Amino acid sequence: MAESESLESVTEHERILQEIESTDTACVGPTLRSVYDDQPNAHQRFMEKLDTRIRNHDREIEKMCNFHHQGFVDAINELLKVRADAEKLKVQVTDTNRRLQDAGKEVIAKTEETIKSRIHQRNIATVIDKLQLCLPALEMYSKLKEQMNGKRYYSALKTMDQLENTYLPKVAQYRFCQIMGENLPKLREEIKEVSMSGLKDFLESIRKHSDKIGETAMKQAQQQKTFHTSIQKQINVSYKKPMYILNGHISEGENRLKSKCQSLEDGDWEDEVLSVQDLVDFSPVYRCLHIYTVLGDKEIFENYYRKQRRKQARLVLQPQSNMHETVEGYRKYFSQIVGFFVVEDHILHVTQGLVTGTYTTDLWNMAQSKIIAVLRTHSSYCTDPDLVLELKNLIVVFADTLQGYGFQVNRLFDLLFEVRDKYNETLLKKWAAIFRDIFEADNYGPIPVANEEEYRAVISKFPFQDAETDKHPYPKKLPMSHSVPQIYTQVKEFIYASLKFSESLHRSSTEIDDMLRKATNLLLTRTLSSGLQNLIRKPHIGLTELVQIIINTTHLEQACKYLEDFITNITNISPETVHTARLYGLSTFKDARHAAEEEIYTKLNQKIDEFIQLADYDWTMSEPDGRASGYLMDLVNFLRSTFQVFTNLPNNSNDHGAMSGKVAQTACMSACKHLSTSLTQMLLDSDLKQISMGAIQQFNLDVIQCELFASSDPVPGFQEDTLQLAFIDLRQLLDLFMVWDWSTYLADYGQPSSKYLRVNPSTALILLEKMKEGNKRNNIFAQFRRNDRDKQKLLDTVVKQLRSLVIGMSQHP
Repeated sequence: MAESESLESVTEHERILQEIESTDTACVGPTLRSVYDDQPNAHQRFMEKLDTRIRNHDREIEKMCNFHHQGFVDAINELLKVRADAEKLKVQVTDTNRRLQDAGKEVIAKTEETIKSRIHQRNIATVIDKLQLCLPALEMYSKLKEQMNGKRYYSALKTMDQLENTYLPKVAQYRFCQIMGENLPKLREEIKEVSMSGLKDFLESIRKHSDKIGETAMKQAQQQKTFHTSIQKQINVSYKKPMYILNGHISEGENRLKSKCQSLEDGDWEDEVLSVQDLVDFSPVYRCLHIYTVLGDKEIFENYYRKQRRKQARLVLQPQSNMHETVEGYRKYFSQIVGFFVVEDHILHVTQGLVTGTYTTDLWNMAQSKIIAVLRTHSSYCTDPDLVLELKNLIVVFADTLQGYGFQVNRLFDLLFEVRDKYNETLLKKWAAIFRDIFEADNYGPIPVANEEEYRAVISKFPFQDAETDKHPYPKKLPMSHSVPQIYTQVKEFIYASLKFSESLHRSSTEIDDMLRKATNLLLTRTLSSGLQNLIRKPHIGLTELVQIIINTTHLEQACKYLEDFITNITNISPETVHTARLYGLSTFKDARHAAEEEIYTKLNQKIDEFIQLADYDWTMSEPDGRASGYLMDLVNFLRSTFQVFTNLPNNSNDHGAMSGKVAQTACMSACKHLSTSLTQMLLDSDLKQISMGAIQQFNLDVIQCELFASSDPVPGFQEDTLQLAFIDLRQLLDLFMVWDWSTYLADYGQPSSKYLRVNPSTALILLEKMKEGNKRNNIFAQFRRNDRDKQKLLDTVVKQLRSLVIGMSQHP
C-alpha cells in the first residue's frame, strides 16, 4: 500500500515537472499550487524530484557543451583570423559609404526636386480639374456681370437661373461660389429696382406726352373720318343727290371737304400715319413685366402698374380751372385723356394680363363719368357760341377716336344734347344782342325805295309781296321799317348757326329738322319776343313808333311760312311729316302786336292823366266861366293831333289800312273811356269835400267839349254816337244835378226806360253830399229864408232816399 502510494506520488511529480517545462512561466502558478494541495510532505518529495531533474539537465548540458567545445574554439579562432580583414572591410565600406553618400547628395536633391515637381504637377492637375469644374460657373457669372452692365436684365435673369440651378450646385463647396450664390438675390433685387425705375420713368414720360399721343390719335381719327366723308360725298354726287347751298355759298366745312377730296384724288395726301409705338417706347413696360414674371412677382407688378395708372387717370381727368376760356384748354384736356386710353389699349393688346378688358372698361366708365361732370361744369361758363361749337366738334372727334379703339361713348353723344342746349342758349344771348342793336338802330319809319334796284335789294333779304305797293311808282315806301328784313336775315343766320352744331352728330335728317325747328321756336318765342316786349315798353318809344312796330310784326308773322320752307330746304323733311314741329312765330308776333296795342292805350291814358293833373277847378265858384277849361282844350287838341297821325299812316295795302284803323279806333275808344272815368273820379275824389252848382256847371262845359270831340269823328269807321257813349254815364249824372230832376230819377229808378238809367245811387249820393256840404258853408244865413229852408229840406229828403237805395243795393246786389 505504501509502495503504491509512493509510485503514484512519483508519477504525479513527473507530470508536474513536464507541465512546468512545457508551460509558459506565467501559467506555472496553478501547477505549483497542486503540489501543495496533495499529500503531506509532498512538497518535500517534489523538491527532491525537482533537484534530481535539475541535475539531470545539468549533466545533459555539460555533455552537449563538451561535445561542441572544440567547434566553438575553432570558430573563435576563425573569427580572430577574420578580424583584421573585417577591419579593412570596414574601412573600405566606410570609405565606399562616404563616397556613395557624397555621390547621392545630388541625386537626392534632384530626387527631392523631382518629388516636389511631381507634387506640384499633381496639384496643378488637381487645380486644373477643379478650375475646369468651376470655369463654367465663373464664365456664367462674368456673363451675368456683362449683362447687368449692358442693362440686359431679362437675359441676366436667365443666366442667374442657370447659375443657380446648374453650375453653382457642382461647385457649392467653394467659398467664392457661396459668395456668388449669396449675391444672386441682391442682383435680382437690383434688377427689380432698375426695371421699376425704368417703369416709373416710362409712366412719367407718357404722363407728360399723353397730350401729344392723344393729339396724334385724334388727328388720325379726324383724317380718317374726313376721308370717308369725302368718299361718301363723291358717291352722293355720282348719284346726283341734292346739295343745299346756304346763303348763296357752300359752307366752309363743305369747301374743306371738297379740297380734301381733291387732294385725295390727286394723290397729295402724304401725311405720315404715326402709331402709338412711333411716339412711345414701351420697352420699359415689356421689360419690367417679363422681369417680374420671371421672378414670380407678376401680380405685384400688375397691381402696382394699375394703381399708378389710376392715379395718373385722376390727374389727367382733373381740368385746369380756366379750361373753359379757350378752345385750346378743351383740346389739351381731350388730348391727354385720349393719349392715356390709347396707351392703355395698346398695353391691353400687346401684353397678357397686365391690364384686362374688364379693368380698362371700369377705368373708362369712371373716366367717362368724370369727363361728363367736368364738361357740364365748364360748358356752363361758356358764353361764346363759337367756343361752344368748337367744344362740340372736339367732343365728336374725342368720342369718334375712342370709339375707334373700342370704348363705349354713347354717354358722350348723349352729353352733346346738353351741349346743344347750352349752344342754343349762347346763340339766343348773342342774337338777343343782335336784335337789340337792330331795334336801337331802326328809325321806325317806312322803308323808302327810290328805284327798282333798291326795291330788289330789300326783297332779296325779305320775302315782301304786295300787289298794291307794286302798282305805285318810284319813289315809294314799303310799309315795314328797316328792322324787318334785318330780323328776317338774322333768323336765317341763326338757323345756319344751329345747323352747324348738327354736323357730325350721326343724326338723321328728321332729328336735325326737329332740332332746327325747336331752336328757331326758342329764338322766336323767347329771344325775339322778349326783345319786342322790352322795345315796346321803352319810354322813348312813342305812339307812332308803336304803330310801326305793329306793322312790322304783321310782316314778320307773314314771313314765318318762308322760314318753314327755308328749314325744309335744308333738311329735306316735308312739313307735312307727322312728327315735324311747327314754328310758333305766329303767336309770337301776335303777342307782340297785342302788347304794342296795349302800350298805345297805356301811353294815351298816361298822357290823359298828365293833362288831368293840370286841372285847377274852383269847386266853390258860384258861377261858371262860360268857357271850357284850358287844360281840357289842350287835351282835346292833343287827342285830335294824335289820331290824325294814326289816320295819316301809310296804307299801302288794305290789310295795313284795316289794321292801323282798327288800332286807332280801339285807342280812341280807350282814350274816351279813360277820360270819362278820370273826370268822374275827379268829382268823386275823397279829398274833395264840397262842391257848388257853379263848379258843376263849369265841369259840364268841359264835358261838353269831350262830347264834341267824340262826335267829330276823330277816327273814321265808328258808327254814329259810338264814341259819345263813353261819356253817357257822366252826362246823365251832370244832367241830373243841373236839371235837379230828382223826382224823375227816384220815380223811374230801376226802370229800363229811365232817363237817368246810368246814374248809380251811390255816385249821386256822394256828389249830393259834397254839394250839401258846400251849401252849408256858403249859405250861413239860409235858415232865415223860407225858400232856402225848403230847398234844404228837399235836399235832405233826396239824400235820405238815395241812402235807402244804396242800402237796398247792398242787401240785394
